[in-house]
Amino acid sequence: MKHFRNNHLHLLCIAVFFLTCACEPFVEVDVPNDRITSVTVFSDDATAREAMDGVYIQLFNTAFAAGGNQSVSFLGGLSGETYTVTNAAPEMEAVAGHQLEATNSLNLALWSGAYNTIYMCNAILEGVADNSNLSRDTRAALEGESRFIRAFTYFYLNNLYGDVPLITQTDYTGNALKTRSPQTEVYDLILEDLNRAAELLDTGYPDNERTRANRFTALGLLARVHLYLENWEQAESYSSEVLAATDLYELPDDLNTVFLANSPEALWQVSQEGWGGTFTHTRDGNLLIRITPTGSPVSLSETFMQDWESGDLRQENWIGSFSSAAETYYYPYKYKIRYDASAGALTEYSMIMRLAEQYLIRAEARTRQGKPEAAVADLNAIRERAGLEALVYTPALTQEQLLEELMQQRDRELFSEWGHRWLDLKRTGQALEVLDGIQETDLLYPIPEDELLKNPNLTQNAGY
Repeated sequence: MKHFRNNHLHLLCIAVFFLTCACEPFVEVDVPNDRITSVTVFSDDATAREAMDGVYIQLFNTAFAAGGNQSVSFLGGLSGETYTVTNAAPEMEAVAGHQLEATNSLNLALWSGAYNTIYMCNAILEGVADNSNLSRDTRAALEGESRFIRAFTYFYLNNLYGDVPLITQTDYTGNALKTRSPQTEVYDLILEDLNRAAELLDTGYPDNERTRANRFTALGLLARVHLYLENWEQAESYSSEVLAATDLYELPDDLNTVFLANSPEALWQVSQEGWGGTFTHTRDGNLLIRITPTGSPVSLSETFMQDWESGDLRQENWIGSFSSAAETYYYPYKYKIRYDASAGALTEYSMIMRLAEQYLIRAEARTRQGKPEAAVADLNAIRERAGLEALVYTPALTQEQLLEELMQQRDRELFSEWGHRWLDLKRTGQALEVLDGIQETDLLYPIPEDELLKNPNLTQNAGY
């Protein structure tokens, strides 16, 4: 297994060219005088590749993607009522109770981390464009990977905040006064980036490490985007192309191997090599696994823990428990390592996209196109891996019944991963019916107040 650790300091020096300070909003930070110049970073294939490695390293460190308490996974889990807050944490309780305010620092960190990621991608794209110092293959790989990561980041901004500033270059003066673009325009850029990435990227993984985007990663996100846009035929087509790549991807029978580094189910993972020290655990594991009464700020909610089918191996293998004298807490146990500072081998990576989602995307796309028998086959791939009895297709099976089963499987399969339940409830129009104490204006997060104060051209979402 090849790691970044040996040259981590060098890569961090490269990465500083791309980063604004992670604790500050993206648009306010001037470019320091000691930043490495683009001439240096993109002078040859090796340094340009290291610059891209720096982007991946920072994905593990930025709040938006890291898996900690300011990440999409965690805040989306609170909003979707997958979690119950168990410690005194007012800002977390505000998210969980649909009382989020524009001053919430968790929300600001997510927003800022996302735009820092976009800035890094824009810097790569500008650095490789028409660059005669770089080989054609290097330019193609770096453009494809940067476009994919930018599209991935905008997908979440678009679905969490609604209209957002569409920033496609590194001119911080112009960026600081950007207005919000309609969601349709942001989706146009997302599709443009992903289609281009799919053209440019190879199908394999360098060094067999699934920590870089490839063609199938781009196709998998295209499938998801088209599902959200209700382009059912395209969603089915793109997910089918990923699922056909059986030489690369499969659903492991053992659920405890799904979240291991370079799992055959992984379309894309992020390595904690970006930590740069001795830690080998993921932030998700460190945050969510409870070994003391106050060892995690959340537990799995009572609602989530209800109505599991008997014999579901996901409940057995992906949910842990901790009992105190007063209460039993349940927590996500997809990652098994809570804390490890041994500097040993990395056995788990943070999972970003995986094959099971593609089966669920295709099942939904087929259901909505009136292909119930094919949809049942996809659902059974997920059910049978979970140890559940296969569904039997009959003509009496209605679309409503299939969609209900599908959403149940999405909930059980993808919980604690990248806010899937929160976004599913919103896109299917079920959030106001299913979630407690939520109003229409709570369906979008607020634009952080710090951003509004700095940019007079930004407007706030309704209700804040």
